[in-house]
Amino acid sequence: MSFDIPVHQFLNNLSGQSKLLDLAVVFFASYLGPILALIAIFLIFKSKDKFHYFVLTFLAMLLSRGLIAEIIRIFYHRPRPFVLLDVNPLIEHVANAAFPSGHATILFTLAMSMWLLNRRQGTWFFVGASLMGLARVIAGLHWPTDILAGAAIGLLSIVVLQYLLPRKAVPISPISSDSN
Repeated sequence: MSFDIPVHQFLNNLSGQSKLLDLAVVFFASYLGPILALIAIFLIFKSKDKFHYFVLTFLAMLLSRGLIAEIIRIFYHRPRPFVLLDVNPLIEHVANAAFPSGHATILFTLAMSMWLLNRRQGTWFFVGASLMGLARVIAGLHWPTDILAGAAIGLLSIVVLQYLLPRKAVPISPISSDSN
């Protein structure tokens, strides 16, 4: 927490200074994720390896957010900044566990998947995931290490699954009709 509190306070102090900045923070924290997900779906289904990247992305999200992040939250309940500090969050949120950030877990998983699919497009997904993470800290919803841990879990999950999943599925051979 010695790193988290001063960094969080510095970033969170940016909120409430400008209506335009607050709108941008709310947009990046709440709406950028679904927009990036829709773009990713389009890019995956446009690719020649659509099945591989769809399965890879789906399984990595399930592993990172659905399993690893939830197991951590069961054993380690870290209160959100607006619960512990005198912070008015820009976005209403329940006071559930903050660590690791589920949003960061999902978006960094997605960013890595897009980077594996296309480096240039994937770089833009990393920029988007980073903006979302920064916005969630500015909005008072997360500590910086919540975002970093979510990013690490998402990245690690997809790298491990990319290594484990075969690149091409073995084609199923047709049944021979020579069995008279």
